Amino acid sequence: MFFRNLTFFRFPTTHDFSQLDALLPEAALKPVGPLELSSSGFISPFGRGEDALSHRIGDAIWLSVGSENKILPGSVVNDLLAQKVAELEDKEGRKLGGRARKRLKDDLLHELLPRAFVKSSRTDALLDLEHGFLAVDTSSRKSGEAVASEIRRALGSFPAIPPNAEVAPRSILTGWIAGEPLPDGLSLGEECELKDAMDGGAVVKAQHQELLSDEIAKHLEAGKQVTRLALTLDDHVSFVLGEDLVVRKLKFLEGAVDQLESTERDDLRAELDARFALLAGEVRRLFLVLESTLKLSKAEA
Repeated sequence: MFFRNLTFFRFPTTHDFSQLDALLPEAALKPVGPLELSSSGFISPFGRGEDALSHRIGDAIWLSVGSENKILPGSVVNDLLAQKVAELEDKEGRKLGGRARKRLKDDLLHELLPRAFVKSSRTDALLDLEHGFLAVDTSSRKSGEAVASEIRRALGSFPAIPPNAEVAPRSILTGWIAGEPLPDGLSLGEECELKDAMDGGAVVKAQHQELLSDEIAKHLEAGKQVTRLALTLDDHVSFVLGEDLVVRKLKFLEGAVDQLESTERDDLRAELDARFALLAGEVRRLFLVLESTLKLSKAEA
């Protein structure tokens, strides 16, 4: 259950979560209806057949948002619509107007929806109550906002906002591969993306590359700035940090995973419990490093 991406949001540490468990059942995922395109809501982090809609260890809460989406390929709808339009125009001997076409399409969707296939998905999230952040396992800000909205729907209020850096992330990331010292615990990986400062300028992507090299230095001398940078934290996790403050390609390394293998557990629930505890601890450490380095502003109540 290790996350692969982290899209962060901040919320006031004073926000009240005491009623979360009592309110989650009302916001649980319901099967998508016959005439609905989609449905979303909370599901058990432990998977199907489990009742618990959240899991908490200390000040860390694990939530999962599930969704069901009807699959109606646009090409199929358009082909059937074209057939129906042609049939009506032949029958009535006139061209259909825009409003008539729209009504026909709406009728067609209502006819097709009950027979459409349903695709299920889930997005996991971590609430850190002590430090006031939400970490969603996605690289999409839109998907992250959707999870925050589900929490808001359940609680009635959830003032979560994307983090704001007082220092431009580009300048920090660029400085690190230009030779400036990194914060304690952080080390450079072998991947980066550089862009011209001008909009629409050149983009250079380097992978499996020594970043403190003459080749990269020439791009910096040409005025390019780093927009994504691979980093490692204490040999426990590796990741790619973007100027949008999204963490991508999150990977737990041997230094972290060894902690799991050193303890014997009897069942799957205990294993997931241990993995979540490890995840929560490492994500918290990572967030605190980013908060300190980029001077992330705190959310106000």
